Amino acid sequence: MEQLKVAVATPLSEELCNLIEEREPRVTLLRDQSLLPPMRHPADFSGDPSFSRTPEQQARFEELLDGADALYGIPDVSPAALKRTVERNRGLRWVQVMAAGGGGQVKAAELDSESLARVAFTTSAGVHGGPLAEFALFGLLAGAKTLPRLQQQQRAHEWSGRWEMAQLAEQTVLVLGLGGIGMEVARLLKAFGATVIGTARHERAVDNVDEFVHPDDVVSVASRVDAVVVALPGTSATEKLVGEEFLAAAKRGLVVANVGRGAVIDEDALLRALDNDTVAFAALDVVAVEPLATESPLWDHPRVLLSPHTAALNVAEDRRIAELFVENATRFLDGKPLLNRVDTVDFY
Repeated sequence: MEQLKVAVATPLSEELCNLIEEREPRVTLLRDQSLLPPMRHPADFSGDPSFSRTPEQQARFEELLDGADALYGIPDVSPAALKRTVERNRGLRWVQVMAAGGGGQVKAAELDSESLARVAFTTSAGVHGGPLAEFALFGLLAGAKTLPRLQQQQRAHEWSGRWEMAQLAEQTVLVLGLGGIGMEVARLLKAFGATVIGTARHERAVDNVDEFVHPDDVVSVASRVDAVVVALPGTSATEKLVGEEFLAAAKRGLVVANVGRGAVIDEDALLRALDNDTVAFAALDVVAVEPLATESPLWDHPRVLLSPHTAALNVAEDRRIAELFVENATRFLDGKPLLNRVDTVDFY
């Protein structure tokens, strides 16, 4: 293929459109900014919810989508719109998904096997590694330094007796998932002097990881770890991996940080472990069902820190995704394997 026609299906600034076309001249971006919702903040790919298209604008938008070789983003972040476009546009060959865990969005489109074989889907995995790794470390430090107790005593104006605090340098941390996020977490942990156990289905050399454990065997190390960082996608294989069995075997005072997907943690089991002090602290950027139900006990638990899936948000995110797209566009045009291709069996 000498030229790649890409429909901009999600909000993207003209500055970044120009960056993509300048860095890979074989890419032509098909876009009409009037057909895309304004962004309220970086990575706001759904855009302003008050935005709507007239029937004529919707027809023009779909015409752009149906004439492209590839899509930059899922149209309106809608699985139904993705399904319509894939089925209507028989020439479509590639879709770049904005989310790092975009496999779930592809799965939700319920595409048939022919469509999944014809169209490659890639995610923005790796783009969010730095911000999410920092949030994970923030959670581990908050747990080690007993942040909930400090906050409670400050609110009560209580200058108590002294107590011991933990050091990451003396801890063993289990990092569930060694993709871009997990590897950055491991790097930061080693800088603190921690011992790192990482999960891998096939053991391989990974910098800053001292020991490997198969995901199916994580219970075997539960009693040895002081903290767990979840950096896994949500799949049938990872669902409730941190659950009743793992937490029953865990060392008392465990700290949990989740920057992967909420479904990896059994939230009912986590709450029981918090109540019996098996888990000392949990920092959660994600939960199983988002937004979190107002009646969830997680909201009010004194040793839970909730972040509304915002830890990855960073001013540079849009540019990083655009740069990743350029690299993959060059690979696509040159017939090379794409980065972050979605596994359309497990959808991660």
